[in-house]
Amino acid sequence: MPRDQLGLRLPQVFDDIEEERRHRQESLVIAFRLFGRFGFEEGIAGHITARDPEHTDHFWVNPYGMSFKHIRVSDLCLVNHRGEVVHGRYDINEAAFAIHSRIHAARPEVVAAAHSHSVHGKALSALGELLEPITQDVCAFYEDHAVYEEYNGVVDDTEEGRRIAQALGGHKAVILRNHGLLTVGRYVEAAAWWFITMERSCQAQLLAKAAGEVVHIDHHTALMTQKDIGTDDMAWTNFQPLRDQIVRSEPDLFD
Repeated sequence: MPRDQLGLRLPQVFDDIEEERRHRQESLVIAFRLFGRFGFEEGIAGHITARDPEHTDHFWVNPYGMSFKHIRVSDLCLVNHRGEVVHGRYDINEAAFAIHSRIHAARPEVVAAAHSHSVHGKALSALGELLEPITQDVCAFYEDHAVYEEYNGVVDDTEEGRRIAQALGGHKAVILRNHGLLTVGRYVEAAAWWFITMERSCQAQLLAKAAGEVVHIDHHTALMTQKDIGTDDMAWTNFQPLRDQIVRSEPDLFD
C-alpha cells in the first residue's frame, strides 16, 4: 500500500480489475463488521453498497436478513441495474436496490453508499434538523449535507429512491426525516467513515442541546475546517485504524 512522506497510507490505484474488485469487496465487508460492532443494526434494515469497478451499473450489497457481524466476502451479492442478483446465492433487501440504484445512477463518481437505522441518526432525523457546527468533527458536514423532508413509509420503489438521490444532490450525506442517515463516498472506506462520524456527530448534538445552549463555530472557521477534514481522502485515512482492528480480530471476513 503506498504511503506519503509522513508514512501515512494512501488509497491504492489499481491496474487490475480483479484486484480492485476484491479490494472493494473486502472493504465493504469490513464496513459491515464495523457497523455490527458499533450497534448500527436494526433487524433486517440497513445496507452498504459498492459499485463494481468493471460493470459500473452493478453494485455489491449485503444479503437480505444476514447480520452485519457475520457477513463474509463470499456472502456478498452483485446486483444489476434491473435489481437482479447476477452473482451470489441470496436475495437482497428491496429497499437497498430502490435507494442505492438511484444514488449510483445520479452520482457516477460515487463508489459507495451507506444507510442504516442507527439510534442517534434516527433521533436527529425525527427533528428534521441539519447538523450544526458545534464541534470540529461535525464541520466535515458543514454545508455538505441535506435533509430529505419527507417520509413515505418503507422505501420499496425506485421513484422514492430517486427523490432521496435528488435531496442528497452533490453532498456527502443526507438525513432522511423520521428514518435515518445516508452517506456516500468515492471509496467504500469514505462512505463508511462518513456514516460512523455522522452518527457520532448526531449523538454529540443531541447531548449538547439537551444539556444547554450550544456555542456555534463561526461560518468562516467551520468552512475552513470542512476543507481540512471533509475530503474523501481524509475519510479514507480516518477509516484505516478501524480497518486494522477488524482485520486483526475478525479474519474470517475474507472467506
